[in-house]
Amino acid sequence: MIAQCKAGIVGSFPALNARPQAMLDEWIHQITEELAAWNRDNPDRPAAPFAVNQIVHKSNNRWEEDMVTCEKWQVPIVITSLGAREDLNGAVKGWGGITLHDVIDDRFARKAIEKGATGLIPVAAGAGGHAGRQSPFALVQEIREWFEGPVALSGSIASGASVLGAQAMGADFAYIGSPWIATFEARADEDYKQGIVEGSAADIVYSDLFTGVHGNYLRKSIENAGLDPDNLPKGDISTMNFGSGGNTEAKAWRDIWGSGQGIGAVKAVESVADRVDRLEREYLAAKARLNTL
Repeated sequence: MIAQCKAGIVGSFPALNARPQAMLDEWIHQITEELAAWNRDNPDRPAAPFAVNQIVHKSNNRWEEDMVTCEKWQVPIVITSLGAREDLNGAVKGWGGITLHDVIDDRFARKAIEKGATGLIPVAAGAGGHAGRQSPFALVQEIREWFEGPVALSGSIASGASVLGAQAMGADFAYIGSPWIATFEARADEDYKQGIVEGSAADIVYSDLFTGVHGNYLRKSIENAGLDPDNLPKGDISTMNFGSGGNTEAKAWRDIWGSGQGIGAVKAVESVADRVDRLEREYLAAKARLNTL
């Protein structure tokens, strides 16, 4: 995430990745210091702001404590999911930050803005982790009929051409997840990184077993947990566990690997800076192709 910000794009991470909770304070302290040092040394190439993702559903019993930490460090962008909260949005705006809320349809988008979210992240079909079923064309179109604020489209975006496509649909930004897992700087398991590199859309399984909310996951990780990807039981959001069957030593947050359908564009593990440069080249090339039509 620090490497992403230094490369000029917003980097984010889930607060729940910091375990135990006290580690979140350590992480944001490190992030703040390293980006401040980068900005001092590189005034012509300042770092992009960073974001922290917060699951605010009642099943997450530490989100309030995590928000206290975010307030301490004045986190510039807070991304929320599984519940829009007016108090949270107000708190973030109070310290000068902005909030972006994950939504899977127009109804949830309207609720998020009513409760004070600054902007929206439409999570379309094919996105990694928790994801909706709607086409990005339909989802962005409906939101743009009434909302003029910031929109960052999520769902199978893994190339510069896809970023341009997101903007052509009406989004301001592209929200990219899975390709960053397969980078040298990512702390992901090496097998996870290789799963992204070797995988394609056909290797993604859509299930609500692991958190009670439908999401997309790498088939290989489900098999490694002793489960049959083609015959998964229903999940329960109140327990956020595997449900019945499988390897009871496996943990959903550690052993089941979220991934989007766009990973076919990821051909190798590389540095964050190289991937950012690649996305920019692809974006400009796609733009040039359009100009010749």
